[in-house]
Amino acid sequence: MTGGLPELLKTLLEPFGFVLRALPLSVLILALSVVFGSMLGMLLTFARLKKNPVSSKIAAVFISFQRGTPILVQLFLIYFGIPRITQMFGLDLSSADPTIFAVLAFTLNESAFLSETFRSSYLAVEKGQQEAAYSVGMNGWQSFHRIILPQAVRIGLPNFGNLVIELFKNTSLSFTIGVMDLMGRANQFITLDMGVKQVQTYFALAVIYWIGCIGIERIIALLEKAFVRGNASVLTAKG
Repeated sequence: MTGGLPELLKTLLEPFGFVLRALPLSVLILALSVVFGSMLGMLLTFARLKKNPVSSKIAAVFISFQRGTPILVQLFLIYFGIPRITQMFGLDLSSADPTIFAVLAFTLNESAFLSETFRSSYLAVEKGQQEAAYSVGMNGWQSFHRIILPQAVRIGLPNFGNLVIELFKNTSLSFTIGVMDLMGRANQFITLDMGVKQVQTYFALAVIYWIGCIGIERIIALLEKAFVRGNASVLTAKG
């Protein structure tokens, strides 16, 4: 064997370093999609919980569509569909940054799943606690903000974390519409390298996603502990 261990390490680290440069973009897509998806998810949750049959039905249909169709199909619908629609009104988006369409598609998809997580977490909190809050003089907002919300967040955090991890992996589909994310950089390296280090490149890509998912798991675990300590402090203070 020529080269030995140094050559082997170079073979593995070269694609790893090349692909890793796209990590900030993948993280940006993830962060924006989670933030906007959470905001839209809250609106969908409120619509489902309200007694208005129209808004509740619209939200239910939207959630069903997003959860029942492949994310790749949704990504293509957004990327190819929106420019054609806007073109009818004289707005040309054919040269727009594909990252925008990726964030929009992931936001809409994530909002549907987050909405169901938010709704189930809210419904899991015993309603008797809200009545008890009213009995000690709290109004609706105070009982929700101080009693219901902290418990709902703690209940929903594990599912929230799983959805974020799933979304992080799904961002790898962005390359299909021309986004130079982690997967896009990996394919670019393979093309430039004439496919010589194809296996090493995909292995490096897998390691990057794996480490990223572990990092997200750790962050969610820390948040869970923080909420548990926060709830314990509130209960101690009240006691």
